[in-house]
Amino acid sequence: MTTIISGTNRPGSWTLKLAKYYQKRLKAKGLDTTLLSLDQLPDRLIETDLFGKRSPEFQPIQEIITNTQKFLFIIPEYNGSFPGVLKTFIDACSFPESFYDKKAALTGLSSGKYGNIRGVDHFTGVCHYLHLHVMPLKIHIPNIKLEFDENGDLFKEDTVQFTGEQMDKFIVF
Repeated sequence: MTTIISGTNRPGSWTLKLAKYYQKRLKAKGLDTTLLSLDQLPDRLIETDLFGKRSPEFQPIQEIITNTQKFLFIIPEYNGSFPGVLKTFIDACSFPESFYDKKAALTGLSSGKYGNIRGVDHFTGVCHYLHLHVMPLKIHIPNIKLEFDENGDLFKEDTVQFTGEQMDKFIVF
């Protein structure tokens, strides 16, 4: 199973739009994926699902993660790094079976000009700690608000080229 994780719980996020774009393009390339947006997390995740506790609301999410062999994380920039909710989500997942010796690709995005370079680097460290094998090609998309056309597709030639290359490598990774 392959799962795309939209790394924020912000309603109407550009992150989710990008995750949906990746899902659509990967399907066109022959890879079916599950899309997990962190806005699907239980509202009381911190109270109910950390430190070995498991709520009935989180259990279906945990099952998706446990059954996934390859992850594609779409990670927005929050305060020079990645969102705290993404780290809390990782902390809530069972260890080690959730991520250990599985594979991941990372794509960063930001409304600024660097495409979350630092946040993706920070998250790479978390992945290494979890023994999650990170694909070397990481994409950083700056100025995300200028990247989509009216159909929800990326349209800038270089962004389409680089994300397409990442998807092709991810399929065989």
